[in-house]
Amino acid sequence: MTTCFIADLHLSADRPDITDCFLRFMSEEATQCEALYVLGDLFEMWIGDDDDNTFHRQIKGAFKALTESGVPCYFIHGNRDFLIGSQFSRETGVTLLPEHTVIDLYGTPTLILHGDTLCTLDENYQRYRKKVHNPFIQWLFLRLPLSWRQSIGRKMRSNSSQTNQIKANSIMDVTPQAVIDLMKEKKVTRMIHGHTHRPAVHQINKDDLQATRTVLGDWYDQGSVLRCSPMGCQLETRQFPDA
Repeated sequence: MTTCFIADLHLSADRPDITDCFLRFMSEEATQCEALYVLGDLFEMWIGDDDDNTFHRQIKGAFKALTESGVPCYFIHGNRDFLIGSQFSRETGVTLLPEHTVIDLYGTPTLILHGDTLCTLDENYQRYRKKVHNPFIQWLFLRLPLSWRQSIGRKMRSNSSQTNQIKANSIMDVTPQAVIDLMKEKKVTRMIHGHTHRPAVHQINKDDLQATRTVLGDWYDQGSVLRCSPMGCQLETRQFPDA
């Protein structure tokens, strides 16, 4: 019995090496899992379910093949693909989950999330996040012509890369107290998330909380998979094809 977690693939047609590694994982490993959880930023950019280009169809096809094989797949939105919606879910069989979801992981209540909500010191990002997650703003944006949304998405992607280059590392990481507060609120002792691109397993022993926080790795230079079984969880890497 194995449950897999991945995040921060940032899939795009510009990175066929990441795509090839992902597709191989989906066809060779994910089919052997009890379930697959994708914790956000599956895509580098998603500007609406109606952006049905060849690359997106390829990725959606991989998810559809997985769910039709009997493996349930779950998705939590990231900061790059928060506009993935019900059409994507219908076309792939993937179940969309709330941003903070508690699952029973082999007897241990486990909080899963993308992780950006934990970076509370990055106040500019949190203000931006609040705006773009406003249902009315999303409704307006999705009614713009597709070409306009693509242009806006490329501009936002460029601005984000430039801004992140000048941010302090401490601001871009999670706030320890935010982690503790959320775990206490959800009454869990295990948390799994992505977003920070800093794969590690952290032991927490503070404020009467003894817990474990596992951070998933990104897929920029290699694949990153968290495999969990009744015996425990293990962070693993996957080499890109021909690497």
